[in-house]
Amino acid sequence: MKINSSKISALIKKQIENFNLNIEADDVGNVVTVGDGVALVYGLDKAMLGELVLFPHDIYGMVMNLEEDNVGCVLLGSDTEIKEGDIVKRTHSVVEVPVGDNLLGRVVNALGHPLDGLGEIKSNKSRPIERIAPGVMYRKSVDTPLQTGIKAIDTMIPIGRGQRELIIGDRQTGKTAIAIDTIINQKDQDVLCIYVAIGQKNSTVANIVDKLRKHDALKYTVVVSATASELAPLLYIAPYAGMAMAEEWLEQGKDVLIVFDDLSKHAVAYRTLSLLLKRPSGREAYPGDVFYLHSRLLERACKLNDEHGGGSITALPIIETQAGDISAYIPTNVISITDGQIFLITDYFNAGQRPAVDSGFSVSRVGSAAQIKAMKQVASSLKIELANYRELLSFAQFGSDLDKDTKDVLNHGAVLMEVLKQGQYDPYPVERQIIEMFAAKNRYLESIDLEQIRPCLDGLYSYISSSYKEILDEIVTQKIISKQLEEKMHLAIKQYFETR
Repeated sequence: MKINSSKISALIKKQIENFNLNIEADDVGNVVTVGDGVALVYGLDKAMLGELVLFPHDIYGMVMNLEEDNVGCVLLGSDTEIKEGDIVKRTHSVVEVPVGDNLLGRVVNALGHPLDGLGEIKSNKSRPIERIAPGVMYRKSVDTPLQTGIKAIDTMIPIGRGQRELIIGDRQTGKTAIAIDTIINQKDQDVLCIYVAIGQKNSTVANIVDKLRKHDALKYTVVVSATASELAPLLYIAPYAGMAMAEEWLEQGKDVLIVFDDLSKHAVAYRTLSLLLKRPSGREAYPGDVFYLHSRLLERACKLNDEHGGGSITALPIIETQAGDISAYIPTNVISITDGQIFLITDYFNAGQRPAVDSGFSVSRVGSAAQIKAMKQVASSLKIELANYRELLSFAQFGSDLDKDTKDVLNHGAVLMEVLKQGQYDPYPVERQIIEMFAAKNRYLESIDLEQIRPCLDGLYSYISSSYKEILDEIVTQKIISKQLEEKMHLAIKQYFETR
């Protein structure tokens, strides 16, 4: 067989001309320094902010600093096996997480990898964790209630679908309990839920998952867990990962509830990364962009208009305060971003007033737009009545000789406080809340001993459910208390107290 050298030469030349070098010099760099989960890399001149880069031993990092002569990367794995001079490669993709219905009922980490031992998550779609929030022209005003099942909130601080309502208070005041009860109450409400645990103990997250499972709420919930034992970068990206999962359902026109528990620890994790990356520190050692950290996250929660599917993301961020100080840096930041706050105070909690909601400091900037008409009718004066009660209570302790009007206000306020008490993992349907508030508003409970009020209300609801079920059905369907329905409610309550 005769070899034609000219043909071979032409063939090699042609292949060289068509050869596309996949790895450019800009796509490969070298580790300059590494330590504390942070690596400085020289040579990745075209790296993007937030891009995934591959270190040796299949460890990924995320680009967070873009300097003139190096890039700062936070490692999403152990840095013990990485040393100076190691080769780092670009992946040309930012951090993404799997999304879709296959995540429901699962516990995943901040990268979307399963933690529950139930096998691989079969998802054929993923989304970047960072995204610009929908613009004003894509949105509509909040007008549909998101029922929490908690009387103190649904009556005075209503939450609407697409709202961002902050839950704020000291340690051990029931902040997580409110969020979990709200998730449990979404059963059969056509709302998908995401619970993001940031910096919690493993045992706490396991307990929450167990409670959700027991109340049959895990089937419509995703738990994203970045516990205290995990690396700071994973705590940092966890809430963005949860929001990316929520946005997939938002664009399908579905309603989503997402809980961030808690953003105080998220800010601390970001502060840790920033200081390690040698960014300048400001107030309380937080970097200057810590406000942007949470604003770009919570702005993504919204209610879309009908032309864009009409879906919604309702966000319940949780912030932990120190000694009730809501004027600290991170609390004031998040209060200014959100559409209201539910403020829980330790004194109420220790006194047995649970949930320990302070109706004075708590506010919903959406207000009665997130309530059905029937709820407005029975709860519109509740905040004022409680404010009058607290004001008179502080004066009453200095004087024993009180007139009848003052005693009536104090007695009615004490009754209302007792009516607003509620057990954990026991959310009430809206029709039950309306019946109880109707009875309280019309002074049917004034002559009952305070410790007997809750058993009395339980009996009242059972009586109406069995003997006057049409009252409950009409509240649910008509969402308004008509004149005829009001008369029927008065009749039913009077009959119950006669038979009691």
